[in-house]
Amino acid sequence: MLLVSEPILGDEEKAALAAVVDDGWITMGDRVRRLEQAFAQAHGQPDAVAVSSCTAGLHLALAALGLGPGDEVLVPSMTFVATANSVLHVGATPVFVDIEGLDLPLMSLSDAAAKRTGRTRAVILVHYAGYLPDRERWRAFAQAHGLILIEDAAHAAGVTGAGAIGDAAVFSFYGNKNMTTAEGGMVTARDPATLERIRLLRAHGMTSGTQQRLTGHASGYDVTALGFNYRMDEFRAAIGLVQLARLPAWNAKRQALAARYHRSLERGGLERGGSGIVLPFPEPRPSANHIMPVLLPADADRTRVMQALRARDIQTSVHYAPVHRFTLYRERCPGVSLPLTEEFARRTLSLPLHPRMDDGDVDAVTRALAQALVQARPVPCEETPP
Repeated sequence: MLLVSEPILGDEEKAALAAVVDDGWITMGDRVRRLEQAFAQAHGQPDAVAVSSCTAGLHLALAALGLGPGDEVLVPSMTFVATANSVLHVGATPVFVDIEGLDLPLMSLSDAAAKRTGRTRAVILVHYAGYLPDRERWRAFAQAHGLILIEDAAHAAGVTGAGAIGDAAVFSFYGNKNMTTAEGGMVTARDPATLERIRLLRAHGMTSGTQQRLTGHASGYDVTALGFNYRMDEFRAAIGLVQLARLPAWNAKRQALAARYHRSLERGGLERGGSGIVLPFPEPRPSANHIMPVLLPADADRTRVMQALRARDIQTSVHYAPVHRFTLYRERCPGVSLPLTEEFARRTLSLPLHPRMDDGDVDAVTRALAQALVQARPVPCEETPP
């Protein structure tokens, strides 16, 4: 089975895990700190805070930046549910915003402006599929209205510019991401004081950690804020250090494979605007190429296409079901209508994309997709004679 995503783990990761066992210190220690510093340097940031997940990082960023009850946060619906959940976790209200277009599934600036109210305090920008939004336009919008910008950069590890758009940015190291620690994430912030508050809240609001007390750098601790247990352990940090070193090469391979997909789909005659497959992000922009979404023809039966590809040992997926259509959010945010998001969600299909693939795999997927679309074509109804 050619999978949609596949982590690359090998002898280096095994050796890194064994070294943690041999050292005997498995909680938050030197490796976590080294990963924070290395990740920050790789993204042009002065520092970073490692956390147990991207969801935890979003929660921490919102809490550290003072979001809470009575506040509204503009969020896209074309995202994983954690983006909106994190807003609820701090007691604020998510306000769902449509995408720019079927070929640009990033949050619409014009719709965000239309939905901004006097209660709006923040915007969460999602770097869908690893593509970055327009930094200057969003910074200008935020500054004009006194809004906090937070980047949900779960898809964007390793991209130049990720982390430089918002007041804080949160990355994911989940098992299907471009680099993985199985579970885990990283937070960066523009203001060092904000980042230090995130670091404090990560570990129960304690002013020192166990390792600091063991090594004599602290004799005790105080608790100065109501924090959480969102720490990263040494095992995950050890894997992360290995993965981070490989990330540039892996992202370059993803970029080459994505370009191959575009050429292959065009050669196969599958990219025909409104009557055929639509390829999102036609214009060049920075990207980690985390997933390879395509938009099926409007009359295609997506379930039948996915089944036909699976019969050829090709896994596909859907990124994502629109968040505002889930039961929880229909009840909390009734009456939301996002026409472009809903149409994109109805037609989108994610094709396999990961560094274990080669050009032959891409061409095989493209051929299989062409055949699957023929099989899934609607059967015209026969006319009944009068």
